[in-house]
Parts: sequence; C-alpha cells; structure tokens
Amino acid sequence: MPRSVNSVAAKARRKKILKQAKGYFGRRKNVHTVAKNAVEKGMVYAYQGRKQKKRNFRALWIQRINAGAREYGMSYSQFMGKVAKNNIELNRKTLADLAMNDPQAFKAVVDSLK
Repeated sequence: MPRSVNSVAAKARRKKILKQAKGYFGRRKNVHTVAKNAVEKGMVYAYQGRKQKKRNFRALWIQRINAGAREYGMSYSQFMGKVAKNNIELNRKTLADLAMNDPQAFKAVVDSLK
C-alpha cells in the first residue's frame, strides 16, 4: 500500500498564511513560520480593534454632544438626563451629528428640553 502524505493540504495551508501576510515587511511576508506568527498577532489586533472602534466612536459622540450642550449652558449629564426624561428617542450618534453639522436643529432639541 502506498504511503499517504498530506502535501496538498499542507501546501494550501502555508499558501493561505503567506497570502494573508502580503504587504508585511522582511521575512514576515515570505517565511511561513515568521509569517504565521505575524498573521496570528495581526488577527488579534484586528479583533480587538473592532471592539475599540465602538468605544472610540461612543467617546467621540459624547465629546461632541458635551461641546454642543455647553454652548447652551448645560453639561452633558444634565442634557442626556433631560433627553431621557422627555422621551426624546435620538441616540448619541444622531445627537452628535446634529451638534456638529446642524446647530439649529440641535438648538431646537435643547429648547424643547428647557
């Protein structure tokens, strides 16, 4: 019985890793063992980055809302408390967009709270 080898699948696995390492610098792009470590670490950073992106955008929205609210003599926490109390169903992303790009609409929201 002939000896069974796994060269086709093994080569495909190595090729997949090297394809993912395309654009890396030095041996990270063409040596399988080095590329494998770099790609695995890159995947970890990509996963973490997708989580951090959500945090960073929420923080940005809060800063923009805070800046907009302070123009009308209100802090962020007071503003958001009144938004919740008055059942205004605008999320932070929308409020931040209004505060930055449409000050008249944001002023209308603030006036409806007072």
